[in-house]
Amino acid sequence: MTKTAVPTDTLISQIIAGIEDVKGNDITIMDLRDLDNTVTSYFIICNGNSNTQVNAIVNSIQKKVSKELQEKAWHVEGTDQGEWVLIDYVDVVVHVFQKPIREYYDLEGLWGDAKITVIESTY
Repeated sequence: MTKTAVPTDTLISQIIAGIEDVKGNDITIMDLRDLDNTVTSYFIICNGNSNTQVNAIVNSIQKKVSKELQEKAWHVEGTDQGEWVLIDYVDVVVHVFQKPIREYYDLEGLWGDAKITVIESTY
């Protein structure tokens, strides 16, 4: 699959909107473009309170991006357990966690050199 024709900032905006539509928590954007040996340009990380909410967030993101941008994820994994779901849009990889799993893997700490933007929830 080739890189998306949709501008990355537009894709990020729709992903954030999809997360906010179902009240996903602790939304963080990590800009990885200035780091060496990365497989994507951005990580978007958020969490839900249960496997049901994690999967609702994932479904909301996919519906929003598909409807608004006519884009589909290149790869999705983790929906069976609903503890950590990865949605790969090539330039943007979304990680939707349950909070304890997010804290355990600490992607923000692992990629500490990335530029981090925290999105303040409006709910």
